[in-house]
Amino acid sequence: MDEDETKHPPHGHITSLSVLRTHRKRGIATLLMKRSQTEMASVFGAYYVSLHVRKSNRAAFHLYNETLKYEIHDIERGYYADGEDAYDMRCTFKKDEEKIEKDDGDDAVVDQVAKAVEEVTVSS
Repeated sequence: MDEDETKHPPHGHITSLSVLRTHRKRGIATLLMKRSQTEMASVFGAYYVSLHVRKSNRAAFHLYNETLKYEIHDIERGYYADGEDAYDMRCTFKKDEEKIEKDDGDDAVVDQVAKAVEEVTVSS
């Protein structure tokens, strides 16, 4: 969450998300993102969440744009240290009468993530 409480509307920002290569394609990133979005909206009253993604990162862009319905807000030229541009992306939450509803499987989400973490720990 943005720590500057004077900024409105309140919003969250995803700085980094990574899933161990051997555990990709299991929906873990999607589950983590959906859960964090739900918590940002319900606990902190966020109106939207933002993130940056490399223009060349097709897999991440697909996750954010197609799966999670983020939209490109802007393009940050030379955002990364190597000079690559980034998409500044946002996902706006529904407010008031259209409150975000928690996924039916919130407990299942927690269980799936916990199981994945356990598998990584055991196999390491």
